[in-house]
Formats: sequence, C-alpha cells, structure tokens
Amino acid sequence: MYTFSSKLKTFSLVLMAVGLLGIGYGFLTAPKDIQEVEKILAADAHGSHHEASSESEGAHAVSAESKVKADAEHNEHLTHVLHQLKNKPWSALYVACIFFMLLSLGTLAFYAIQQVAQAGWSPVLFRVMQGITAYLPVGSVIFFIILVLCGLHFNHLFIWLDPEVVKHDEIIQTKSGYLNFPFWIVRAVVFLLGWNLYRHFSRKNCLAQDESNDNSFYKKNFNYSAGFLVFFIVSESIMSWDWIMSIDPHWFSTLFGWYVFASFFVSGITMIAMVTIYLKSRGYLENVNSSHIHDLAKFMFGISVFWTYLWFSQFMLIWYANIPEEITYFITRIQVYNLPFFGAVVMNFLFPVLILINTDFKRITWVLVMAGIVILLGHYVDFFNMIMPGTVGSSWFIGVSEIASVLFFLGLFIFVVFTALTKAPLLPKRNPYIEESKHFHY
Repeated sequence: MYTFSSKLKTFSLVLMAVGLLGIGYGFLTAPKDIQEVEKILAADAHGSHHEASSESEGAHAVSAESKVKADAEHNEHLTHVLHQLKNKPWSALYVACIFFMLLSLGTLAFYAIQQVAQAGWSPVLFRVMQGITAYLPVGSVIFFIILVLCGLHFNHLFIWLDPEVVKHDEIIQTKSGYLNFPFWIVRAVVFLLGWNLYRHFSRKNCLAQDESNDNSFYKKNFNYSAGFLVFFIVSESIMSWDWIMSIDPHWFSTLFGWYVFASFFVSGITMIAMVTIYLKSRGYLENVNSSHIHDLAKFMFGISVFWTYLWFSQFMLIWYANIPEEITYFITRIQVYNLPFFGAVVMNFLFPVLILINTDFKRITWVLVMAGIVILLGHYVDFFNMIMPGTVGSSWFIGVSEIASVLFFLGLFIFVVFTALTKAPLLPKRNPYIEESKHFHY
C-alpha cells in the first residue's frame, strides 16, 4: 500500500494556501470602475496630455463637438478595458481549473482505451491511472460552480450570456437556440455526470475483480469502457464547443474538438508517466520496468506529433482561406499573443519531439521528467491561448492571478491524487493480463 508522505502532503497544502491568497489578491486588486482603469492606463503610458486652442467661434464649436465625440469614444474604450481587467482573475481561474480537470479526463480516456484494447502491457499502471482520475469529481464540482457563476453574470467570460450583447449581435442571435444558459448548463450536467459515473463504476469493478473468483467484473469493465468511449468522443467535441470555442462565438473550427482532445490527452498520458516515475523513485511499483516507461514515452511522443498535425491543419486551412470571420482568431493571437502562441508550438512539438525521438532517451528518468514538465506547461499555455484572447484581449499578462490559480489547482491535484493512491493496493491482483504486464519487455 502506498503511504502519502508528510512532506508531499504539506507541499500540496502550502501550494493551495498560497494559491488561494493569490487568487483572492487578484480579485481584490481588479479595477472597480473606469476611473481606476484610466489611472492604470495613464501609469502604463507614463501620462500624456495634449491641449488644443482655437481662434474663432466656428473652430471652437468644431473642437467642442470633436471633444464630445472623443470623450465618448474614450469612455467606451475604458469600459471595454474595465471588462477585460475584471475578467482577468476569472479567466486565470477558469484556465487552470479546466486544464487540470481535462487532464484527469484525458487519463480516464486512456484508461478506457486500455480496457477496450485488452492491452497486456498496462495493467500494472491501472492504479496510477485511477489515482489521477480521482481528481475528476473534485475538479468537476469546482468547474460546474464556475459555469453557474458565469450564468449568474459574476463575470463576462461568455459574451453570449449577456442579453445586451445578444440584442445587438445578429450572429449570436442565430446561435441562441444552442447557446442559451439553460441548455448549456444541462449539457454540462450530462457530460460531467457521465464521465464521473464511468470513473466511479470502472474503479469499483476493478477493485472487485481483485477479490473475484472469475473475470465477470473485468468483462463488465470492458463493456462499460466501450460504452464510455462512444459517449466520450461525442461529449468531448460538444464540450470543447461549449466551454472553449463559444468564448469566441463568432468563430468556429470543425477541427476544434480533436484539437482540444489532443491537448488534454497527451497531458493526461504525461501525468501518468510523471506520477509513475515519482512512485518508482519512492520504492513503489516494483513490477513497473523501463519498458512500461518507454511505452508511456512513446505515447507522449506520438500524441505530441498528433497535436502538432491538428494545430497546423487548423491554422493553415484558415490562414490560407483568409475569410475575415475566421482569420481574426489567428490574427489576434499572432499580433497580441505572439510569444505564448508560438511558444506553445516550441514547448509542445519541437522540444518533446527532439528529445523523445531517441529511443534510449525514452528510458532515462531525468530526460522524461524534463520533457514531461515542458509538455504540461506547454499545454497549459495552449489552453491559455484558447481562452484568454476572447476574455481579456490585449489586457493579458502573466501575473499573480495566473500563477496563483495554477498553484492552487496543482496543490489540490497533488493532494487528491496521492490521497486516492493510498486507498487501494498499487497492483491489481486478478486482472487477466496482470502476469503479462508484470513480465512486459519491449
């Protein structure tokens, strides 16, 4: 049985405490009115004042009219920036929350695939996968609360939830049959409930199989996993439209569901490798050998290439077609989010591919840990790129809110996952393929 070390537990609690303080600071320091925004912009620009003079009444009249118009435009700009800066702590919280929740969902999908494929190499890793997916119920509850708060207008992450915006936007009006709060939140309930029900019963059957005299619980899990994968592939696509793509309601991509899937799927596999390596370093998982680690590294490599293929396909087709309604999505990211946009490609493709293309490197622990950290950070940046431009626009920067949100959810993730690992033996006893898995060599 695994024992949650006091040092790691304390570390996770410290992360959560520091994260909560930072999140609170981000909300407290967000501007409350346009006067505060004006002070912030003036400080950024170091202040500049321009005076105009007139020599005649006619010129004075024109100047006064222009001034009124300029003031109106200036106030409109300040109001726009106010919404962006008020969104910033919410957006930081949203990005970190959805990233860790979907990371655990990616692990659950990988686990289900292993069950349906009747894979012989992976059963010794099942408890690790189940430990990571233990975060899914916790992450789902927090995420659902954030969605409800969006619907109650605590923030402006989804502009189509604002009746005033919809009233003056014909494009959003045409989508209102789908993009409306009741239908949106019902879909969220169905998806989150479906994923968590599979997670609950698959773990329950896996534990029951340990004490069973036959393979009945294993067969149940096979059937449940097959059904879940059908539900997952449909719900995942719709989820990506609902929770990410609808942040930019004027834009859409037919590849988007696959793109989001590739991002959190490789993150989930990477986390399996990271947790496995940590447990091995603490003397656990004695039946996991370098061949198991090698196989996880192959998946990290392969899905990184798959993510890049989808990234390039989506970008190239939209960029080449040059349709104004579509290309705006990438223009914003290239011009305003240049560093994180292209940085994600380096972190999620160039770095892992150059490192993990070597077969020997796939078995070296420190190389895998380094590659894993970069991949996880890179896909957090990928989610940042998908969400932030539509919520905070040009007012983005990596500040207290962003760092604190990651620290809080990382701490919560560590606490929940490693607590779950203490609840059952790390080796499934009566899985039909457990002996094959113990003696797996590549």
